[in-house]
Amino acid sequence: MKEKIQKYDFKEGLPQEFEIIDFDFLFNEFSEEIKKPHRSEFYQILWFQKGKPTHLVDFNPIKIKQNSLLFINKNSVQLFDYKTRFKGKAILFTDNFFCKTTADTQFIRNSILFNDLLSISQINISNSIIETTFQQLKIESQNLKDNYQSDILRNDLRNLLLHSERERKKQGFIELKKDNNLELALLFKTLLDDNFVNHKKVSFYCQQMHLTPKRLNQATSKVFGKTPKNIIDSRVLLESKRLLAHTNESIKEIGFLLGFEEPTNFIKHFKKQTNKTPVEFRAEFNLA
Repeated sequence: MKEKIQKYDFKEGLPQEFEIIDFDFLFNEFSEEIKKPHRSEFYQILWFQKGKPTHLVDFNPIKIKQNSLLFINKNSVQLFDYKTRFKGKAILFTDNFFCKTTADTQFIRNSILFNDLLSISQINISNSIIETTFQQLKIESQNLKDNYQSDILRNDLRNLLLHSERERKKQGFIELKKDNNLELALLFKTLLDDNFVNHKKVSFYCQQMHLTPKRLNQATSKVFGKTPKNIIDSRVLLESKRLLAHTNESIKEIGFLLGFEEPTNFIKHFKKQTNKTPVEFRAEFNLA
């Protein structure tokens, strides 16, 4: 029987909200948890050193290449491939750990690794600097905590992300022009992720961003090729599919969780986007 999508916060009791763990440890200690769809309140860098599993992220099956890094944004629903043997490690970290300044927040928010607008970021490790930096992080994280450790880990992590971005751009990444339109589109996306349940009108986001609807539409159309309303509808639809596919919540309860006061409004919204009712979508997914 499916349950609610489990959401995991960062482990308590660590010196800081940063950790490097082996996949073997994950499968030994949390075998049941990672075999089910789950989401986390932290960023994940998954290093698949051996094996070629298929990793599922928000309905996207990702064919993993050996010795590659996969970058998972916080709150993405993912599922490990427990039928395929593979080895590797994972870096886990939170906003609280990394974002000590406004510049840090902007860096992680604008990173093409966690915010690739076209795909989930995966890079082949052909650069020994990335492996070396990963190992430096692991060694430092095992040292006793002192006044320098957090800053050293943050600096090494930033270097790992910068080297990874460089490699990503060499490996078929479609570059988006970095301008004010991109900044506004990414800010809108961040606000939407935090507020889509309670706020589904474009006017709310315009007020929060101090923009006219016309200016926001210009930005999202340039970057996403969609209007703000289209993007809001797509975000609501993604969460709808997550809950329909991975939980046993009733249609009424899912509608309520997504901010629809009446089940009929949720059903109409879902069918308008997919040409299917929520019941039809759930039945088709369960048969797949």
